Amino acid sequence: MSSKRDYYEILGVDKSANADVIKKAYRKLAIKFHPDKNPGDKEAEEKFKEAAEAYEILSDDQKRARYDQFGHAGMGGAAGGGFGGGGMNMEDIFSHFGDIFGGGGFGGGFGGQSRGPRRMKGSDLRIRVKLNLEEMVNGCEKKVKVKRFKQAEGVTSKTCPSCGGSGQQVRVTNTFLGQMQTATTCSTCQGVGKVADKIPSGANNQGLIKVEETIDLKIPAGAREGIQLQVRGKGNDAPFDGVPGDLLVVIEEEEHDTLKRDGNNLHFDLYVSIPDAVLGASKEIPTVNGKVKIKIDKGTQSGKVLRLKGQGLPDLNGYGKGDLFVHVNIWTPTHLSKDQEAYFEKMRDDDHFSPEPSKNEKSFFERVKDMFQ
Repeated sequence: MSSKRDYYEILGVDKSANADVIKKAYRKLAIKFHPDKNPGDKEAEEKFKEAAEAYEILSDDQKRARYDQFGHAGMGGAAGGGFGGGGMNMEDIFSHFGDIFGGGGFGGGFGGQSRGPRRMKGSDLRIRVKLNLEEMVNGCEKKVKVKRFKQAEGVTSKTCPSCGGSGQQVRVTNTFLGQMQTATTCSTCQGVGKVADKIPSGANNQGLIKVEETIDLKIPAGAREGIQLQVRGKGNDAPFDGVPGDLLVVIEEEEHDTLKRDGNNLHFDLYVSIPDAVLGASKEIPTVNGKVKIKIDKGTQSGKVLRLKGQGLPDLNGYGKGDLFVHVNIWTPTHLSKDQEAYFEKMRDDDHFSPEPSKNEKSFFERVKDMFQ
């Protein structure tokens, strides 16, 4: 299980907090622990990064919903090898949230000094990966081919002629109170302070070229339909050594031949003959990791549910495993020989074959209720 602190606890907000409350809480912490105010203080720097990571998740509706449902493991913490919402560096933070104080970036909040040109972030890529039930239960490694933009070899850049490398364009306007300066992101370089100078053949006007790359994925046990994992830095590159985007991996589920999934639990329909139900029997049933034998007691009724603990899917947050429920169905033959029909005709009036449910015999709905409790 993860030892990471709860994101809501880090920001000091309730789980019901809206976007404005979350943003204000993060801004307060960012000011308190900002490197400009705490030069050389490693503890303050770590708290600054921790707050930024919490804000990155809780300010995004989809990521927040996934975190609320699966915790840190839903962010990829259980996967290792590149997955996860953590591991933000200072460049990530300033690239993502440099405008949270308005206008001049983080530096503008302390002494009016701007951090100057910003680093661009490449766009994210999204792919879908299909998993069978065995892979979902045990976790797996997969290789996928992704076409992504990478910075071409040999590309060079020069200072942006529009902003002189500052990344901003300053506009001076005259008002009745005097002159007023406003700074906006440079439209030529998009705030980077650089433009392409020498572009290799095959690259676009930002010096990026599309390549096909094989990426190793580590899928955590418990991943299932709709879960989205994140591989940092494997999206499209940003120009001029900017921050690369991420690869978002959406999990799709392949249907199993005989087992049906319901959350962390699995269900299997077992059909037994009338003689087996009357006399009892030993039956082999499939599980995700092989076959097992179960005992059918004498006089087993149709609709009986047998529970195999721990034979379901592992919880993505590490809270144990689901169960395998075996639903017993008595198979009634539809084609009989004359001798067989005569036998059952004889048994029709036999008291042993007359339905006599006891008070302890539960109804179908009671069995379903017990199963989910």
